[in-house]
Amino acid sequence: MAFEAIAPYRVVLTKAFAFFVAAAFVLMLAGVAAACPTCKESLAHDPASANLARGFYYSILFMVSMPFVIFGSMSAYFYWEVRKAKARQAAELAKPEPARPELAL
Repeated sequence: MAFEAIAPYRVVLTKAFAFFVAAAFVLMLAGVAAACPTCKESLAHDPASANLARGFYYSILFMVSMPFVIFGSMSAYFYWEVRKAKARQAAELAKPEPARPELAL
């Protein structure tokens, strides 16, 4: 009975340990994966290719930012549509009903 209560914690600890081992492995390889050898060596020592390096930099920024821009634009559009629908619904509810001639007698 006591072992069953401890078992879920053991799974969580095992997963946490595996995560920290994987994170440590990735951090150890960060220096190796800094840049591909072709780009790093050829662009670092050639002042004429500074524009090419700047182009790589901005193209990567553009590619990384696009999912956020697309998601943000779609979210703003849907928010705007919901606000329009709520305003239209509130206007319909606030509109007075016209007087019916058969009730006036």
